Amino acid sequence: MRPVRQSGHAGNPDAGIGILFAFENPLPSAEADAEVFITTARYLARLAPRARLHVPMRDQAACAALRASTGLTVVRAWAPLGPAILRHLMCGLTIVCRSAFRRADLVYTRNLWIAWMAIRFGQRVVFDHYRPWPDQIPPLRRWLHRLMSHPRFILNICHSDYTRQKYLELGVPAAKLRCIHNGFEPGRLDAAPAPDAARQALSIPAAARTIVYTGRINQRKGLEVVIEAARLLPDRLFILVGSYGEGPIEEQARSLSNVRIVPFQPSETLGLYVTAADVLLIPPSLQPLTRFGSTVLPLKLFFYMASGRPILAGDTPDVCEVLRHADNAYLCRPDSPQALADAVRRMTDDPALCARLAEAALAESRTLTWEARATRIMAAISERLAAPPAPVEGWKAPQWRLYRRQSWRWLKHLLRTGSPILPPSGS
Repeated sequence: MRPVRQSGHAGNPDAGIGILFAFENPLPSAEADAEVFITTARYLARLAPRARLHVPMRDQAACAALRASTGLTVVRAWAPLGPAILRHLMCGLTIVCRSAFRRADLVYTRNLWIAWMAIRFGQRVVFDHYRPWPDQIPPLRRWLHRLMSHPRFILNICHSDYTRQKYLELGVPAAKLRCIHNGFEPGRLDAAPAPDAARQALSIPAAARTIVYTGRINQRKGLEVVIEAARLLPDRLFILVGSYGEGPIEEQARSLSNVRIVPFQPSETLGLYVTAADVLLIPPSLQPLTRFGSTVLPLKLFFYMASGRPILAGDTPDVCEVLRHADNAYLCRPDSPQALADAVRRMTDDPALCARLAEAALAESRTLTWEARATRIMAAISERLAAPPAPVEGWKAPQWRLYRRQSWRWLKHLLRTGSPILPPSGS
């Protein structure tokens, strides 16, 4: 293994930090993980001019198009586009052979396999992901602790304090853990018309009290509680934007005249629906977090805050990190159709309340842009690169007992459900 050379940042401040961003899936992509990673990379690259993006792409023409759209220099990964497991494997195996890897000061990735390979071959790593992996795949706990305690593992950027706490409980040094929330792109709202014009463009009656959800429409998003609440409120219009075809949610909504299902929309059209809403909805359910582990602080939350429209969400651990009841949003008891219906009725009957909540959220959103996120990340990276190695504590008996107990619980869950993602205890 080669020794890591001194970074350009430390050795020559004018050179900037050389970052090799490593993404394991082809681009462009409409997936939220791609939006988070690539948008963060774009803004970080403005602060680190020697940045490169290592990513599997179809051909050089696709690489050129990606560079034109992102401004990032693209290193085409030596990996097939499919199947996914082979693509991920090859991204990790071959990145260490690239000259961009050797020249970089650190590798920035959301992929644990790539992070491990980079450290094995002498590189420093910054990891950026939303999932609390120690809880969701407990057999990885010991390996995760060793990986993130390694001197060359610089930083784990957690998208929520909920996730950060899980790594603290694992024993990862606190200095290596930062909660840096996601953000939004202010430009997405520049062309948004006035609410009345948006309603007219979408054929929404001017007098309709309208509740809008945007995002993927599937069972993993907690939308069942929204459908049931709509049954209790036949005089309110619920618009769910983001359908990819017929599914269980679409089937449940078919018999309800006050629920409108809308196909997935590009960003330029999505703004119309957001602007037209009387209330923007984050489904108040613990299911995405506790059952599926697929959502921790949904990305739409930050876009909603910047829209100037009031937000209704659930009183859940992740959401409460950013939204506060009756301050910058209205929060209701999760997984209760009646509680949701009561909250919708309360908000749509009180324009003054909605205006106050929307104004407070909009004011806070100004510090939650992607550019602000990149600035916080770069400050954290610079701080960690200049700091001495973080002290590491070995596992004690309670951590070993938890490791064995949770791994056994994970195995039983896997055999029973076929899902490798373990929900939290008691869910």
